[in-house]
Amino acid sequence: MSTTTTQTTYQHLEYRPGSNYREMFLKGRRIRASVVDGWIHGPDPITPEEFARDFQVPLEAVHEALDYVARNRALIEQDRDREAADIQSRGLDRPARS
Repeated sequence: MSTTTTQTTYQHLEYRPGSNYREMFLKGRRIRASVVDGWIHGPDPITPEEFARDFQVPLEAVHEALDYVARNRALIEQDRDREAADIQSRGLDRPARS
């Protein structure tokens, strides 16, 4: 029995060497794919076209980011959980003492 794995190639996304995040970023920008997804599907959503215009990125890059997040949800959630645990362990989730 053989298993075939298909890896998607993205024209507008790239990994950031040295980043604490394992997910892809918009090429040439410090915008993670999950950030794009959050703007489009978050509590105050905007359209992909609005994101592209407001952040001056190609619309195709927005669509690639959304596709990437949909295909890699588990990885995105692992990064999010790891970041939340780090913030909590350093006490950054509590108000500063006066």
